[in-house]
Amino acid sequence: MIINQWLPAAHRGDAVGDSARRVRALLRSLGHESDIFALTIDEDLQGEIRPFSDPEARRGDVTILHFAIASPLTEALASLETGRVIQYHNITPAHFFAGYDASLVGLVTRGREELASLVGRVDLALGDSEYNRQELEALGFAETGVFPIAVDTERLTSAPPRPALERVLRDGLTNILFVGRMVPNKKLEDHLRLAEQYKRYIDAFYRFIFVGREDACPRYYSMIRALMNEYRMTSERFWFVGSVPDADLAVFYRTASAYVSLSEHEGFCVPLLEAMATNVPVLAYASTAVPETLGGAGIAFSPKDFEYAAETLGLLVYDDGLRAQVIEGQRRRLRDFSDATFAGHLDRLVAQFA
Repeated sequence: MIINQWLPAAHRGDAVGDSARRVRALLRSLGHESDIFALTIDEDLQGEIRPFSDPEARRGDVTILHFAIASPLTEALASLETGRVIQYHNITPAHFFAGYDASLVGLVTRGREELASLVGRVDLALGDSEYNRQELEALGFAETGVFPIAVDTERLTSAPPRPALERVLRDGLTNILFVGRMVPNKKLEDHLRLAEQYKRYIDAFYRFIFVGREDACPRYYSMIRALMNEYRMTSERFWFVGSVPDADLAVFYRTASAYVSLSEHEGFCVPLLEAMATNVPVLAYASTAVPETLGGAGIAFSPKDFEYAAETLGLLVYDDGLRAQVIEGQRRRLRDFSDATFAGHLDRLVAQFA
């Protein structure tokens, strides 16, 4: 069977693109023909990802469109005769961007409208979490299911050493890590509030590290920096390092005492699995798909009480027994995202179109 995947854009290091490449490898190992086609392709992926203009893009027995943004691929998928599948990776609701970026409000609004336009025009709609599947069902898609993101954690666990960076990070401060874009739904301002409580009640020798794009919503990022000035927070204790290579990202995970997510909207949240794979205990606000992705691992909390969160974070950092227990639970949860599990998902997908 020919099973192809479509991406609006192919970027290395992008969770959706990385997932598509892992799924392609699994499909090929199962004996299927499989390629990935994209409208735009990063230079270092030329030759590995095929251009959507290639006629072979439309010749799959099954075609999976990874949907997270409006694009010409939407109508192209609907025009196919059979085997039309979307894998929905969630679109952040527009209200998070209101007051920060009108163009982003328009972009996500168009994306949600375009998603709704596919109701009755595809054969199967998959969410990468039950949270996303329920959104698809609420929109009116008849045939729905769950197909998680295939996270490539080996790129972190097998990353080469970076001795200079590691020496800097092992200077005696407690490293608290966040990975993701600097956008409003991630609630980075709450990380600053948590830091104030952590400093007051737990320990003054800490460092909060933020890894991820800072240009996704510039006005929001500027607000975060202004808050730091207002709270008199020093740049030595709050690192915003932007996007980094996988080798550097692996060091940030390896030297982290805890991973913290205070996001208020997630369709899956890939960094939670990355933290699990690198043995970093997770503390996360129990919002949207986060509890589902954790699957009982890590520590999820609600309501968003910063005193409670700071005390719990301190226990994760300093209570060796609790820390070991949490890490062991995360290792068990990570088995649910093994290649064997994804092969089972793919077998069921193929059976629907065989």
